[in-house]
Parts: sequence; structure tokens; C-alpha cells
Amino acid sequence: MNRTFRETFDHGPCGWIGWEAPVGPTPIEIRDSAAISRSPWWIDCNHAPPDAGYLHILFALHTYHGPKFPETIKKAGGPNPYVAGGFPTNLTNARVTVRLKGEVKLRGAQMCFHVQGNLSQDPSKPNSVNQVLTAQPFQITRDWSEQTVQLVPDQRQWTDLGTRLDRVGFYGGGGIDQLLRNVNGDFIFVLFPLDVKPLVPVAGNMHAKWWDGRDGAVDVSRLPEGHVMLDEVRIEFP
Repeated sequence: MNRTFRETFDHGPCGWIGWEAPVGPTPIEIRDSAAISRSPWWIDCNHAPPDAGYLHILFALHTYHGPKFPETIKKAGGPNPYVAGGFPTNLTNARVTVRLKGEVKLRGAQMCFHVQGNLSQDPSKPNSVNQVLTAQPFQITRDWSEQTVQLVPDQRQWTDLGTRLDRVGFYGGGGIDQLLRNVNGDFIFVLFPLDVKPLVPVAGNMHAKWWDGRDGAVDVSRLPEGHVMLDEVRIEFP
């Protein structure tokens, strides 16, 4: 029997979080039964070149709470109806519909759906795979609009984010068909890709030595700026 997950944010964040460094998981803003994400956004550097690059996290929801699930995420997001309701981690061919609006200077980025899961068969050797549905971006409209994407197991529609050099052994790679069968991490609305450049030139490999901006200021004029609002998220499982 088909099932549909529906979130309207009428009762708070309901497990959804944002992310900021160095804090980590952060509560999302809720106003008039809508979730709001505003710039400046953290630069997620976990997939820096030579792999796919940088991204901003707008809204994230975890799909599974294992025995070692971080309490910081539970505290930031509150009760998670997706997990409590036993909704599946198999998202193959699921349809994701959102009602959204916002105003963002994208500067080359797109708002996309992102999935993450650990495909390792050995818990002591994680292989966290991250893929972004770059072929089906959402349009950030000034007025409310309803838009739908389908999570098809077609690698041509997805970008495998890979891992930055010093995170090999935690982040890894794997096909989207395998990942969609068990998205046991989270799904995220992201802005991707980002044009990340330092204000002051960095000697050597910028992405290896400067990737998170701690050693130099980011040229924010190259990054997305604005806000995005989510009024509803629906996931229809086939």
C-alpha cells in the first residue's frame, strides 16, 4: 500500500535542522507554519575538490535513529515524525513535493534535493555516500509555488559528491541505485554548487589547506544570499 509522508511545520521543526560551524546541528526558524533558512549559510566543505565541491545546507531531516544517534541532533530538531512513523529509508522512485518561496541571489548555485546514507557493511568502516539530484533543481519563486521531483535511480541525474582529501575513509562513493534503496542517513535541501574563493590568495592546494575558511576570509560576493521558506514537504512512496 502506498504511503505519503507530509510535513506542514504546524507543530514546530518536527526533526528538521540546519547546520552551522562550529556549533553543528541548529534549530530551524519557524514562522506562520513555515520553515525559514537565511543567509549567511555555512560552507559545507566535506566534498571539496578534487571531488564535487562545496554546498550550503538549508533544511535537513534524518531518516533513521540508530543506537548511537547524536543527542545534539535530537535536541536541535525535536521529535522526528519521519522516524517515529516508521517511514521507509527506501526512497527509490519516491516523489518529493514542496511548497516554497523565497528570494535568493543564487550566483551559480541551484536548490536541489540531497540524499545521504552509510553503505558500509562494516559499522567500524563507514562509507557515507552523498548524492545531489542536480538534473531536477527547484525554482525559488517570489510567491508560493508547488514543485515535484522524482528520485529516479538514474546516475545521469545525480552528482556523487565524493569526499575531500582528508575525509577519505569516512565519506566515500557508491551508485545512486544502491543509495536510494537505503537512505539511512538524511535528506537535505541544499544550494549547490558554490563558487568558494578566499579573499587573500592561499599558497598551494587551497582546497586541502583552506577548505573551511578558518585560515582566511571567504569572498561572500560569490556565494548565495537571501532566504528560502518551506511551507510543506510531501514524499509519496511508490
